[in-house]
Amino acid sequence: MSDINKRICNYIAKEWVAKAKSNRAFATDHNLDEKTVRKLLRPEGYRIPVKTLEKICEAREIKISDFFSLIGL
Repeated sequence: MSDINKRICNYIAKEWVAKAKSNRAFATDHNLDEKTVRKLLRPEGYRIPVKTLEKICEAREIKISDFFSLIGL
């Protein structure tokens, strides 16, 4: 199960957070706390709540199911 969390976090970190102006900007744009963004950036990932993933997907205007397709699940 932790492998899935790691894949989710690593994708978000590499594809979206890394391309943002800053961690703070990503947090603000995605209605997240900056502490949550730092957790996403951990190489080992973290146990990301569905609500957090939902907020990120809503801000990106994609469905959660489409997100899982992006990461190959």
